[in-house]
Amino acid sequence: MTQALVVGGTGFLGRHTVRELRDHGYEVAVCSRGERENPFADDDVTHVRGDRTDDADLANVARAVDPEVVVDCAAYFPRDVRTATRVFDDCEAYVYVSSGAAYGTEAIPKREGETALHDCTDEQATEDAAETYGPRKAEGDRAVFAAAEEGVPARSVRPCNVYGPEDHTGRVDYWIDRIQRFDRVLVPGDGTNVWHRVYVTDVARAIRLVLEDGADGRAYNVGDRRAATLEETVDLIADALDESVEVVHAGARELAAGDIDPGEFPLYRDYPHLLDTGRLAGLGWESTPREAAMDATVAEYVESDRDGSDYGPDRARAERVLGVLDTL
Repeated sequence: MTQALVVGGTGFLGRHTVRELRDHGYEVAVCSRGERENPFADDDVTHVRGDRTDDADLANVARAVDPEVVVDCAAYFPRDVRTATRVFDDCEAYVYVSSGAAYGTEAIPKREGETALHDCTDEQATEDAAETYGPRKAEGDRAVFAAAEEGVPARSVRPCNVYGPEDHTGRVDYWIDRIQRFDRVLVPGDGTNVWHRVYVTDVARAIRLVLEDGADGRAYNVGDRRAATLEETVDLIADALDESVEVVHAGARELAAGDIDPGEFPLYRDYPHLLDTGRLAGLGWESTPREAAMDATVAEYVESDRDGSDYGPDRARAERVLGVLDTL
């Protein structure tokens, strides 16, 4: 049985990755700081407490687990990746979870090895801010490529916007909440905005395939094989809830009536973000049909204690915009 270590294994993507690996015969250990409740406390998953940003802690984890393969779901700074590729350099495979945000050029679609990545300054490499997330992930990719050139079996996966059960970001929760509670839902623009998304269990499966069959020094984009527009996403959620909802479009001028910027809406992006996933498909990967993925996502939200009402533009401001639109 192959011994796997999932760094950050109690987080959103981490826990789905643990389940994927266990379902395919791996013995799994997770490393985390212990700040989240351990979802595997009653299962045969070893939990090793450690701070991955502390070099000594990470080395101790490596000695305690002695993993054959490593999945790194919690590397948010380039230094994290450089340290991990050094600590785990004798493993059979190390997979760094990067992000589609690593791409620094707007192109449709963004392709591995072709579309330019973000540059990353020394200041950006250590600054924990939303604006530096993409540059930091890009520099982490470059650390993977450099390690592979030195003989380390390091690979990267680049998911786009991840959604699914147990997602605590609130991005999909916002839309589920509005569709549950209101007959009319405000959507920025004309509804055709595309921000490529990917179902979390599909990312976990991609990680496993890259562990098993990926090439060292390569990055693999991960995104639903059939991308959905924002309005299509709203329709998918409404269908999953068995609700009927009227989508009301509003441009920047109309949204100003509610003092709303289009960027406040979760899952909205002005320029389309679409990743080419052909390289991953070459490993035999397929994505879950959108309807099934959203059904599972919505069902888990309904049963959870999460509340999407606190995300995105509040309803009072949306109502002001709807009121203006009704007079036109």
